[in-house]
Amino acid sequence: MSSSTTPSTIEDQRAKAGFWFTESEGPGFQCSFRLNSISFTGETKFQKVDIVDTVFGKTLVTDGKTQSCSSDEKVYHESLVVPSMLLSNPKRVYIGGGGELATAREVLRFPSVEACVMVDLDGELVDLCKELMPEWSDGCHEDPRFSLIVGDAEAELRKVPGSFDLIIMDISDPIEAGPGIKLYTKEFYTYARSRLNPGGVFVTQSGCANPNNWDQCFAPVVKTCESVWENVLPYRSNIPSFVGCWGFSMCWGAEAEKGLDTRDAKDVEDRLAVMKPAFKDGKSYEHFDGEAWMGMCCLEKSIRKGLKNETRVITEANPVYMF
Repeated sequence: MSSSTTPSTIEDQRAKAGFWFTESEGPGFQCSFRLNSISFTGETKFQKVDIVDTVFGKTLVTDGKTQSCSSDEKVYHESLVVPSMLLSNPKRVYIGGGGELATAREVLRFPSVEACVMVDLDGELVDLCKELMPEWSDGCHEDPRFSLIVGDAEAELRKVPGSFDLIIMDISDPIEAGPGIKLYTKEFYTYARSRLNPGGVFVTQSGCANPNNWDQCFAPVVKTCESVWENVLPYRSNIPSFVGCWGFSMCWGAEAEKGLDTRDAKDVEDRLAVMKPAFKDGKSYEHFDGEAWMGMCCLEKSIRKGLKNETRVITEANPVYMF
């Protein structure tokens, strides 16, 4: 059999085939991705950081867990940010976490925003993302409406003056060794609500939301939110680099208007037309629109039943950890 492949090419391919990134997704379950290149590997004061290239494109990995990939980061960040922006039409926004700066990017698309305060514990990581992952921020950190505080998201929320129309929690998963568990507790949610203006909205990433793992984190986060707010809307998006669907919880009080219509795409499209999010390239969202929103709010029967029957409320005394 003839072949145009030279010996050197074969050796190149063999060398590349030897480098894989393997990530644990649950008991007895791992996923492996071929490493095309490594841009950075090292440690900050708080965590191990790798920036690599895989089948999902440029990828940020912290402490062995995939955080964001160029191929689908907009699915995650548009899902986290846009629904709550449309519901709250905010002037002042607080972001807890968000080190890649993509959450701030999506917030600052909206001309109604007058101030966006982002607090991340790991300033070294933020600087690395600015330098090696500039596509994520798209220059949003140069916007005069944006301010960055390096510190603890809860402690800084207690210090920063004024109240907010929207609080977005884009934080690490609640793992046992991580610092983020307190940001999923009833105590924190109760305080966060007290820092919202009347009609304000709170949204948090809520962990994996697949039929086989919704009970790990998604269900208790939703239940904990329900212990603080009168209205909680759980939804999710399919994020392939996260190996399935990822959950979010959007919360608002009785004094706020009714939530976004989950059965009529026109409600979302009308709000987008009025609020006019801005894009440098003149395009629009890659993922989010009214029809996508309806799909995001459709959960399988087993998950809906599980959320309804969930009893765990996350507190400082009784934390719930994700694998």
